[in-house]
Order: sequence, then C-alpha cells, then structure tokens
Amino acid sequence: MIPFLHLGPITIPTYGLMLALAMLAAYFLLRADLARRGIAPNTSTIAESLIALPCLAGIIGAKLYHVLESPSEFFADPWLQLFSQFGFAWFGGLLAGFSVYVLLARRERAPLLSMLDAGSPAAALGYGIGRIGCLLSGDGDYGIPTSLPWGMSFPDGLVPTTARVHPTPIYEFIVACAIAWWLWKLGSRSAIPSKAGSTAKSAPLAPGIVFAAYLVLTGAARFLVEFIRINPRSFLGLTNAQVASLASILAGLALWWWVRRGRFET
Repeated sequence: MIPFLHLGPITIPTYGLMLALAMLAAYFLLRADLARRGIAPNTSTIAESLIALPCLAGIIGAKLYHVLESPSEFFADPWLQLFSQFGFAWFGGLLAGFSVYVLLARRERAPLLSMLDAGSPAAALGYGIGRIGCLLSGDGDYGIPTSLPWGMSFPDGLVPTTARVHPTPIYEFIVACAIAWWLWKLGSRSAIPSKAGSTAKSAPLAPGIVFAAYLVLTGAARFLVEFIRINPRSFLGLTNAQVASLASILAGLALWWWVRRGRFET
C-alpha cells in the first residue's frame, strides 16, 4: 500500500488525494445533473458550493461521529483521535453533509427533493472513489482474513496487517459506481425534455424517488459489507455502521412511500 506519496520535499497523503478526486468527480456529475434537470446551467457556481461545503461538513461529521462511537479511545489520546488520518464514520459524514446540503439548497430556493435527487448519483460516486483512498492508505477499512485469490495484505498501511484479508474498499468502490450509474439512469426520467421537444418513454418520476433509492441502496450495500469488515459488534451483534445503515434503509423506504402517496410536492 502507499499511504503517502513523496515528491521531493512534499509528502502527499493518498487518502487526501483520493478525497480531492472524489470531490472533483462528484462536482462534475452534480453539475451535469443540475443542468439536465433545468435547475442550474453548467456555467453556474451552485454545484461548487453544493460539493465543497457539504464535503467539508461531512469530513468533520465523520470524525466527530467516530469519536462519539469510541469515547474511551478519544479520552486516551484526544489529539490523535481528532487529527489522525483514519477513524471516520460513514453515517456521521452522511448526516453532516446532508444537513449542509439541505441548507444550501434552501438558500438557492430550489425544489428540495429535486436537489436531493440531483445530488444522489454524485454522493454515491464520491463515496466509492473515496474508498480507494482507504485502500491505498491501508487505514483499517479492510475486511476479515480470506483465502480467496484476490485477498490482500496491508503490511505498510496506517493500520498494518500481514494477513490476506478482504479488500472491502474495492468491493465498495465497485458497488458505489454501479449505484451511481443506476441513479443517474433513473434520474433521466426526471430531466427536462430535450430541445427537440421529445419526452421520455416512461412516466416522469416524482421528486424524491432517486434520493429514496440512494438511501436504500447505499444503506443496504454498507449493511452487507459490514459482515466481512473488522469493525466490532455492538447492538444485537451488529456493528454501529449496520445500525446506521438500517436507519438509512428505513428512511429511504419511508420517503418512497410518502412521495408515492403525494405527500411531498417540492
């Protein structure tokens, strides 16, 4: 693994590098989705703020959530826990990033559910690319030992192991990209008609359906991968991430039900 790139006197953490690439990819995808929905043209700067600020909030939220999950580790070495390059909780990042995204969408006076739909493919893609940063740095997000031929060891990782383990960041990257692709295709049914005036063959989707699918699919993916991750079990034999994933799935199903019943009009 390559936790750091050394370019002369400059040292670049690979996790941070992949995080920057994740933000860049998410930006271009969000900008394209906002444009095809008729919310903001490609020349607008809305997508920049909708990526940069929620991502910053997500990093802070992910770190704070991890600290709250393991208070004993925090009090043993607060400085290390707060500023280390590993120890981020997905659900904390989702909550913080989502909250800031909603505030920014409201500030732009755009339809909230349509804005959440537009951000869903970008969020899925950004998460997947970010997981490659976990792989390169070997920060402990790998899985349990395996005898499968694609098992990997992380002897030089930030959290080293010489055992051959499941490369769960690769699994999550593949699944996240597939989810992003499917959400993008699903969102095409919510896009505005083309200049030629053609309409989609299928009935247009109600705002909120794409975001509901994002919550369900990403929650399910994280719930399943946790069975082969090294995270400790807590509530009913589940990891904290699995409990959070169940909450995401239930929230997505509830949103889908409410939208289908016409409860949300924005």
